[in-house]
Amino acid sequence: MILCSVVGLALVIERLMSLRRGRVAPATLVDEVMAVSRTNLPAMDVVNKLADNSVLGGVLASGLRAMIIEPRTTERMLRQTFETAGRAAAQQLERYLNALGTIAAAAPLLGLLGTVVGMIEIFGAQAPTGATNPAALAHGISIALYNTAFGLIIAIPALMFYRYFRGRVDDHLMSLELAAERMVPHLMRFAVRPQATAPR
Repeated sequence: MILCSVVGLALVIERLMSLRRGRVAPATLVDEVMAVSRTNLPAMDVVNKLADNSVLGGVLASGLRAMIIEPRTTERMLRQTFETAGRAAAQQLERYLNALGTIAAAAPLLGLLGTVVGMIEIFGAQAPTGATNPAALAHGISIALYNTAFGLIIAIPALMFYRYFRGRVDDHLMSLELAAERMVPHLMRFAVRPQATAPR
């Protein structure tokens, strides 16, 4: 359980740092990208810097790369590119959440297991003649119950942070989806339309 508490604390700190809005979806990033690409598509080195900016920057950069590499990209292909980048971003945002949820579910069970083992040891140590010391028995049971309490102390904050981080991830994913929807018509302005063949 000590290992669970240490790992759980490390995961909470890591997710608190990684799920900050500035690292995932800066508020003005979409407007800045649209302003930079108002008249023409940016250079590839600018797109690469955008990808390193944040999670949202990586999603937007994927659409810009698709349009730069293939100017004949259709709207369907561009949306598919954004969806693929969005799935990768979702996996990045949800990293370690399953581990935190597992700690929240397993810690009470580990505490209960410690309590049961302690109770078995207590009752097994009683005199076979049936003579018992009630005070010693009560003291031993109270010590065994500390395991359950410790498991709950670990599990309750872990579960609360798990739910909090799950809500943050859902909010961020919605922001990424809305940003991609804004970028699709903006980028389609640069798409090269196939020329219709002249009638004979």
